[in-house]
Amino acid sequence: MFGCLVAGRLVQTAAQQVAEDKFVFDLPDYENINHVVVFMLGTVPFPEGMGGSVYFSYPDSNGMSVWQLLGFVTNGKPSAIFKISGLKSGEGSQHPFGAMNIVRTPSVAQIGISVELLDSLAQQTPVGNAAVSSVDSFTQFTQKMLDNFYNFASSFAVSQAQMTPSPSEMFIPANVVLKWYENFQRRLAQNPLFWKT
Repeated sequence: MFGCLVAGRLVQTAAQQVAEDKFVFDLPDYENINHVVVFMLGTVPFPEGMGGSVYFSYPDSNGMSVWQLLGFVTNGKPSAIFKISGLKSGEGSQHPFGAMNIVRTPSVAQIGISVELLDSLAQQTPVGNAAVSSVDSFTQFTQKMLDNFYNFASSFAVSQAQMTPSPSEMFIPANVVLKWYENFQRRLAQNPLFWKT
């Protein structure tokens, strides 16, 4: 019913069924995993009105399982990418795997999928930094660079009355820098690779 993918590893499709509506995948050497993809295999859909909440579990310093809600998969959203690299030090959340005696080893984390009502999934709040940004790192860098340049240039802004005449220096009006900044942001939003043309 489900698959789990980690970059550089084989796809896992044999989830361990720990209850009628609960499945887990083992993630050995989880300390070196940044992202996990959870997906439906397409062979068995969820029953009408049902979906799967996706959890990440890792052993804390005492060897106890810490579970964190990552998000969900449904028939309408059959796959999801989750960033787990920043979750290992966070606190756990309420989860449906607590009463189960799931065998694990210390360096193995787990992805848990709990089949639940869609109404229940809509009321759950995943851990904040599990979602993968839809903006790529180049676009993020460019946006930060634009903000930094504009803030830096604006910090030197003076009114025309405050300017001291200096024939050897050129001055650029702040509204020109602002116009460039806004145009660049607009073009970047339309096509992040516009600068290549």
